[in-house]
Amino acid sequence: MELGVHYANFTHPEWESKLTDRLAETATTADQGGVSLLTVMDHWFQMIPIGGPFQPMLESYSTLGYLAGRTERVRLSALVTGVTYRHPGLLAKTVTTLDVLSGGRALLGIGAAWYEREHQGLGVPFPSTGERFERLEEALQIANQMWSDDDGPYDGKHYQLAETICLPKPVRGRVPILIGGSGERKTLRMVAQYADVCNLFTADGVDGVAHKLSVLREHCTRLVRDYDAIEKSIMYHGNPVESTDAFLSDMERYAALGIGLVTIAPPTPDPVGWTEGMVTDVLPRLKTI
Repeated sequence: MELGVHYANFTHPEWESKLTDRLAETATTADQGGVSLLTVMDHWFQMIPIGGPFQPMLESYSTLGYLAGRTERVRLSALVTGVTYRHPGLLAKTVTTLDVLSGGRALLGIGAAWYEREHQGLGVPFPSTGERFERLEEALQIANQMWSDDDGPYDGKHYQLAETICLPKPVRGRVPILIGGSGERKTLRMVAQYADVCNLFTADGVDGVAHKLSVLREHCTRLVRDYDAIEKSIMYHGNPVESTDAFLSDMERYAALGIGLVTIAPPTPDPVGWTEGMVTDVLPRLKTI
């Protein structure tokens, strides 16, 4: 199993003077230590459970571009971009640029968006849930068209593009798409139809993840999509450095379901030290699962 590090919290001791250096050192430690995926949140305001809007938050794609220049191997993604945050054509161009400049290491992590306060705070429209999912599907279609040989128009319900030109193309021809969320009717159907990676939550434990994967498999069967071609990942909450044996025991159960990547946010005020502990003491054993 592979490891992802999710850098979600910038409020660490002396962040006013050490934010950039701490972020960069965490990234290089992860990169050199064999971490598979490095992600940041795509939010403008920090989430309430991590302190809320008056805590520091960096814009994601500027941050990922900076991290691309500080790393060499690790994949890079937002976890995840809200579809309301950027026009889909510009989003596809932005993530393509990240992919080209990082040597083919970008993922497009995307979801339907949910944080209404940051939209209201910065004056960004926040449509209904149903419309956001409609926009998400159109955004996925636009990105795939921009990465295809079709540079003609796209005429959707919410977005109209006269030309879907995207040059240079992504290094691998297209950027892999990660869809975050586990809604059974819409989100997992879109994973089956459009995505290369799914990202599920572990709040309901192994049985809950097993159920979501069974729903995903059903969608794949109906859409004639190869279920095994989709990379399965989970978000894990806990501190494997402090409870390594219990963590690895959990991961064995998730791996038996087909999960190949676990992403964890550093749960301590010292993300550098935590990442060092993960790549030194935990990751070598995790890779054997």
